Amino acid sequence: MDTEAVRSFVRAAEFGQLQHAADELGVTQQGISKRVAALERELAVRLFTRTARGVELTLDGQAFLPHARSIVAAVDRAVTAVRPGSRALRIDVLGLRSAQAVVLHDYWRSHPETELDVVTLRVDDPHVVAAAVRAGEIDASFRTVTDPATLPPDVRMVHAFDSPLELLVGPRHPLAAARTVTPRQLRERRIWVPGIVPRSEWAEFYDQLAAAFDLRIDAAGPNFGTEVLLDALADSADVATLVGSRDRYLWPASHDLRRIPIVDPALVYPLSLMLPETDPHPGLRAIIEHFASLTPIPETAWLPAWAAAARRSADEIADTRR
Repeated sequence: MDTEAVRSFVRAAEFGQLQHAADELGVTQQGISKRVAALERELAVRLFTRTARGVELTLDGQAFLPHARSIVAAVDRAVTAVRPGSRALRIDVLGLRSAQAVVLHDYWRSHPETELDVVTLRVDDPHVVAAAVRAGEIDASFRTVTDPATLPPDVRMVHAFDSPLELLVGPRHPLAAARTVTPRQLRERRIWVPGIVPRSEWAEFYDQLAAAFDLRIDAAGPNFGTEVLLDALADSADVATLVGSRDRYLWPASHDLRRIPIVDPALVYPLSLMLPETDPHPGLRAIIEHFASLTPIPETAWLPAWAAAARRSADEIADTRR
């Protein structure tokens, strides 16, 4: 089996675009297509279907992907074992516009000598990502398994940083002129968050948030991406969404969207970093230390149950050591 064809398949699956995979691997899009086609012939299955937005995995492609990642990781480890120097630190972020990517980019701008390989695994279940960390396919991931007891025994989570939420609305929304809003003011307002999927950490986060403050949070309709969401907000007089304060969103000036901090209490999305329990990549230490320099969350803040329990436990341990 051609390992470069397998690598091309993995990158195309992660990006959802043959051209993006080609750009990363330094070949033409036609070259990627030929590699994937040869792999499909060898396996006698179709791995992708083409869509208007790029490519999507077939059921056979989904079944093959974790094994393909293992093959690529094993090849990379073999090459690293005989190559002088250390390999790049490979970290999974949820999306390139996410707070995770923004903070990681800020760190890299201050430490450009750091060799980083930033990826976005197209996986919603954090347990699948934990398995990728355990297998050595990635060095770390900004994901959270909300029940730490279900983590693989050789994977651990550390608190990375917290992301306060903001309300994002269009100019005709009733709260558009507010400088801040409270959770109480959001009751009875429709908050549309497309892309909430079962078994994801953010599904559990939004379930707990809605229950805690009696909010209307829904993910109705297909998720056509950020641009469509922003267009809908600009045109609507009643729909809002929630975004992280560090998330990066861009929209046309004519949209006139407003980001409004949520206070009394602040609503906070906690971000964790999953990494191997033993022998983590040496580049992770400085990045984790960088998180400690970030602005702390307000004293009056709401956290989901799993994060609040972890903070109480950490505080109790700190008290016993004083």
